[in-house]
Amino acid sequence: MLRRGLLTWVSRVGGLLVLLCCSLSLLYLMTCSPPHSNNPPLSHVLPHAGSNHPSLGGTGPVVGAGPSGTRGGGDASQSRGPPAAHSYQLLLQEREEQHRLYISSLKKQIAQLKEDLQERSLQLKRVQESLKTVANGPAEGQNGGAELQGAGFGEVQGAKSQQSDLQEFLRTQLSKAEISSGSRLPNEYAVVPFESFTLQKMYQLEMGLTRHPEEKPVRKDKRDELGEVLEAALHSLNTPSSHQDNKVPAEKTQTSKVYTPSDFIEGISRTERDKGTLYELTFRGEASHEFRRLVLFRPFGPLMKVRNERMDTTNIMINIIVPLSRRADKFKQFMHNFREVCVRQDGRVHLTVVYFGKEQMSEVRSTLENTSREASFKNYTLLQLDEEFSRGRGLDVGARAWKGGNVLLFFCDVDIYFTADFLNTCRLNTQPGKKVFYPVLFSQYNPALIYGSPEHIPPVEQQLVIKKDTGFWRDFGFGMTCQYRSDFINIGGFDIDIKGWGGEDVHLYRKYLHSNLLVVRAPSRGLFHLWHEKHCADELPPDQYRMCMQSKAMNEASHGQLGMLFFRHEIEAHLHKQKLQNPKKTRIEDMKTQGELLQGKCYNHLPEPQCKNCVGICIFPTLPMLHECKMNPPYLRTPVLYVKAAPWPAAAGEVFAAFRLGFRIIFHWLQTSSQDRCPSK
Repeated sequence: MLRRGLLTWVSRVGGLLVLLCCSLSLLYLMTCSPPHSNNPPLSHVLPHAGSNHPSLGGTGPVVGAGPSGTRGGGDASQSRGPPAAHSYQLLLQEREEQHRLYISSLKKQIAQLKEDLQERSLQLKRVQESLKTVANGPAEGQNGGAELQGAGFGEVQGAKSQQSDLQEFLRTQLSKAEISSGSRLPNEYAVVPFESFTLQKMYQLEMGLTRHPEEKPVRKDKRDELGEVLEAALHSLNTPSSHQDNKVPAEKTQTSKVYTPSDFIEGISRTERDKGTLYELTFRGEASHEFRRLVLFRPFGPLMKVRNERMDTTNIMINIIVPLSRRADKFKQFMHNFREVCVRQDGRVHLTVVYFGKEQMSEVRSTLENTSREASFKNYTLLQLDEEFSRGRGLDVGARAWKGGNVLLFFCDVDIYFTADFLNTCRLNTQPGKKVFYPVLFSQYNPALIYGSPEHIPPVEQQLVIKKDTGFWRDFGFGMTCQYRSDFINIGGFDIDIKGWGGEDVHLYRKYLHSNLLVVRAPSRGLFHLWHEKHCADELPPDQYRMCMQSKAMNEASHGQLGMLFFRHEIEAHLHKQKLQNPKKTRIEDMKTQGELLQGKCYNHLPEPQCKNCVGICIFPTLPMLHECKMNPPYLRTPVLYVKAAPWPAAAGEVFAAFRLGFRIIFHWLQTSSQDRCPSK
């Protein structure tokens, strides 16, 4: 009993001691451990920027260090300026770029080693075959060996000849490019500008869909291109032979630094489409005012024939699907173009109209029936949906309503004008299971601003001119598209939950981008978006209302036209001041000055300046057609005949029509009363 009680007491005391030790340890950790910080110093999280981390291949001095190895002004500015989080982000970006370049370099080295290994294996196989042939017999071996040796020699000679020809072609491309010396150019429009870039950004003149003069290289091919160029430049700088090639003194080659991506300052590049791409990269040198510049050139190779195929579009039917809600007048205009292009010229088109609601439904049906009766056109379908308008829903219903097999679909809007050439382009750029076509259409500016006033607007067919003052390429629109019905069904169709206009086309476009189908995106000279007034509702939030107004301003007129409209009062004041300062100035001279302010040139005048019926002939290069005689804007009191400027002999017909109209004006002027005529000299 005593032994059993002693054991029980010892076990209890041991348990209490263990519990006491755990409590003391926990209390020590809570009271004596250092406090945690939300922003730990960079050295606790990542290695220093200049450390020679083996995984990064860094063996050189601290980034940004001078000859003595001391850190430059970059750290001082960082300690004074941005917060720690910003420093972490910059360092992480730098390390990520270094890792990416290092991995890319390793992949290329592995690929090169694989190619070398395959080449050596092929050589070894040929040697073994030749040895086997020799071992089979003297005569047979000699004959077979000679044949094999001759065949192998011929293959080697042919490969060497092809390689020599290719190298000679590339050297010719290099000699023709503007690298060490320029070439004579006719004018400033013939200059091929450079693009500049840094490790993170690109600065370019030709802006794409992002419309930013400064942007990150979003496209993968651009990122890979710049990464490859930077990697080649670093390899060249860090290779000892490059120092001898650049005639660097021997004493400097002994202590040369190892260049890293952080030493890269900036680069410029430009592409001559018939020669190649030139790159000039600048790096920091070993001294504060010393730099290293590398010039690289990527020559374009000769053309290679990829495919030669015959394409027959005789039996390719296009189902044009148009979602519609009210807008009966616009639909009547659309059907006028449809009858001319699709019925009379093409003849291989089916029209599907998906109408939402009942308002103006009878007018739309009447327009379709009139077109069917007048043009003997029966290939149309009218679907009615009693629900709120949704463009994606309408196009989806129209596509699924077709029961005649795998047809080519063209999603269209009622304010779109297209030509017969566009329909053929739609057929040629689509292929079931392989290609879809997303054309970039030309969006028209406000005709009332282009032509001066609404009463002088010409017919629609004569407005469709692709000029910078008449419209712009709508590269941010993805609503008009050609695709086969099978591809549309397999991709999942539209997101029918989106109501109203906008959004559904971008979702479908991204679905195709994420698939294995080829998306053909190109400007189309036969597809136009007709201008219509854009309304920005007051109920929109401030940011959406601002975006709506920006889009409205973009659709109204070009930058220059909006500027002239904005400064019209200043222009009127200038003209009035000039008239007061030069009272003897003739009216035709004043008209000429005013015409040149409007970017035109006035060439002729008929009566004296005192005449009430003075007439002038102005040739405006920005106007796309011949105009009737009309009054100028309010500050121009002289009737002017506007004629389009075009190169001879293309303008022969227009010039003849202009002079014929001019003679009509002269005849009308001669018939006026004598008191209105100019005094004869």
